Amino acid sequence: MAARIVGVLNLTPDSFSDGGRFRSVEDAVAAGLALAADGADWLDVGGESTRPDSVPVPEAEEIARVAPVIRALSARLAATVRVSVDTYKAATARAALAAGATAVNDVSGGLLDPEILRVAAAGQAAMVVGHLRGQPADMMAHVHFDNVVDEVSSELANRVAAARAAGCGEVWADPGIGFGKNLPHNLRLLKHLARVRAHLGVPIMVGVSRKRFIGDLTGKPTTERVFGTAAAVAVAIMNGADAVRVHDVLAMRDVVRVVEAIAGADQLVLE
Repeated sequence: MAARIVGVLNLTPDSFSDGGRFRSVEDAVAAGLALAADGADWLDVGGESTRPDSVPVPEAEEIARVAPVIRALSARLAATVRVSVDTYKAATARAALAAGATAVNDVSGGLLDPEILRVAAAGQAAMVVGHLRGQPADMMAHVHFDNVVDEVSSELANRVAAARAAGCGEVWADPGIGFGKNLPHNLRLLKHLARVRAHLGVPIMVGVSRKRFIGDLTGKPTTERVFGTAAAVAVAIMNGADAVRVHDVLAMRDVVRVVEAIAGADQLVLE
């Protein structure tokens, strides 16, 4: 199956790349519909930034941001595009599922609020468990791995097991590129992604879009990282990613098509 394109829809004033874009629910819904028209298979709607040094948002405020947008998008796109909520709070996940979301994407994999796994299971939603040590606000304070590939694989396996134990049927894993990891850690995880995937035995979602490590390598600000993102997306797909979470859906759709064609070239009939 072709890798899925997950379009990022941030409804926050302080996201690292695109915070504060939307003045109304209507603006946000229009942006989500545009991502779907560009080729997104999945929309991930978030109401709290998880960038380093981010400030936590009260549950009520986060729900007020995401629920109306998810409700409108789910009503318009339910038959063709999956809608998920990007949150680590069980209450927000519950409200999002009630509004029509069919997946929960938790950067902490249930570590920050274990109830979220049971909420996803009760709602028969897909659960994406991310890798994170600590909390988003302080995740870069004490970054250390002896073997980042093995440690992330092992810790994610624990989160996958916790999701299964809670009753989740469809479980995905995200190695958490940029979440409590420095440049060498991120590069090694992308290079050895196939090893992570083989260890876990579940589909892998990778989020590299416009992230700091791309800026570290290219010297470009967030708004000028589309080519660096394309390179990282290409590597992720070649190394087994089942989904890529991106801002620039239209451009990354082309990247995925070309990489998958190359990866499948041995199956083509030569004339």
